[in-house]
Amino acid sequence: MNLLAKTLSAMAVGAISLTPLMVTTTYAAPATEQVATQNLVKQLSAIQSLTANFEQSTKTSGKANQNKGLSAQHMNQTFKGVMQVERPGKFSWQINSPVKQTIVSTGRTVWIYDPDLQQAIRQNLDEQVANTPALLLSGNTTQIQQAYRISQPDKTKTYYTLYPKDKEGAFQSLTISFGAKNAPTLMILQDSLGQTTHVRFNNVKVNAKIPASTFNFTPPKGTDIIEQ
Repeated sequence: MNLLAKTLSAMAVGAISLTPLMVTTTYAAPATEQVATQNLVKQLSAIQSLTANFEQSTKTSGKANQNKGLSAQHMNQTFKGVMQVERPGKFSWQINSPVKQTIVSTGRTVWIYDPDLQQAIRQNLDEQVANTPALLLSGNTTQIQQAYRISQPDKTKTYYTLYPKDKEGAFQSLTISFGAKNAPTLMILQDSLGQTTHVRFNNVKVNAKIPASTFNFTPPKGTDIIEQ
């Protein structure tokens, strides 16, 4: 299963002010959609390559478990690994724990390799960015603007919520937060099944040199290859 195909919920941030008589909550004004789009494109344009460690965890509502037969044990696991991306369209998503899985994009083809199953899925890279969240960091900013409606809930903070214009996409919304030097720190995705996935990044390096071989993948001998 492609662990990247998840979705997100928007984040709301407020500052709480205390007085002797009452508690008030003040919300910063959101940016307009045009300004939010310009701000996100500017941040993404500054990223030519990116490496980071990640931790990915998924939670689901009890209703989703009941209706869809999802495994609560699986949902409660935290997956750890290494992400590397390079524009345009190249990324490597290596899950190392508690299972191993490799997802690699050459810019034209996506490979999803499960060594335990000795199985590799090969897909053509869809031009629709919304189908592959990792392409947000490695993709073409023009495609991103075409594929998403972009909001910036707090115009003073560098986090954005994106809603795919394609209603058939893999997720309903995606929130991405940036820290210093345009380094992404968090992605939150939510899908139509009630699943919410958090991907936290650390040891982030922006615009570091990445060997070209990182984005090449050859299935090991004996691997069952599935075309999709």
